[in-house]
Amino acid sequence: MCDMRKQTVAIIDSGGANLASVRFALSRLSVPTRLVSKAEELLSAERAILPGVGAAADAMQRLRDHGLVDALRDYQRPLLGICLGLQLLYESSSEGGVECLGRFAGGVDAFDRDVMAGLSVPHMGWNRLAIEKPHAMLTRISNDDWFYFVHGYRAPVGSATLASCRHGENFTAVAAHDNVFACQFHPERSARAGRRILENFLEWSP
Repeated sequence: MCDMRKQTVAIIDSGGANLASVRFALSRLSVPTRLVSKAEELLSAERAILPGVGAAADAMQRLRDHGLVDALRDYQRPLLGICLGLQLLYESSSEGGVECLGRFAGGVDAFDRDVMAGLSVPHMGWNRLAIEKPHAMLTRISNDDWFYFVHGYRAPVGSATLASCRHGENFTAVAAHDNVFACQFHPERSARAGRRILENFLEWSP
């Protein structure tokens, strides 16, 4: 049997500020990584992570500039989206009115400030999940676990949602479809629960 932890994980260069922290989190698990910015590098990878912090339009432009949009749409091996990476996997984002990757149905929008009741935007801090559906990537994860969020836009609860979270309104915290799994929170900053998400990803065979 292949040792998944010996496989090099491709981290897609979306220009996000969390690239280094994701690589460091995987290094703590003794997993080699490589930063990829070309379609052929991605398509040859056994598994890949799409991280991101920042604006959707900027990140999509960077992916287009590097020829990665079609490669991400076609990628059939395990793919993990993190934070902005989750949002880019939907069909569109109102942040810049940009077309995204379309691996999940629906669009991403800003938090509705009219229903926030004094809560801060962006949503920043620790929250628990409400698990909606079982999934291999949620093995050893429960509603009691806490995860770290930083985001001003959110995906609505929909067909791809595995777990939701509430910050003034319910939004998708975890989504999956076929070989793609994504989390709005930062597993690389979420202590033991985040480590379990990364471990599950390394073992996941969709």
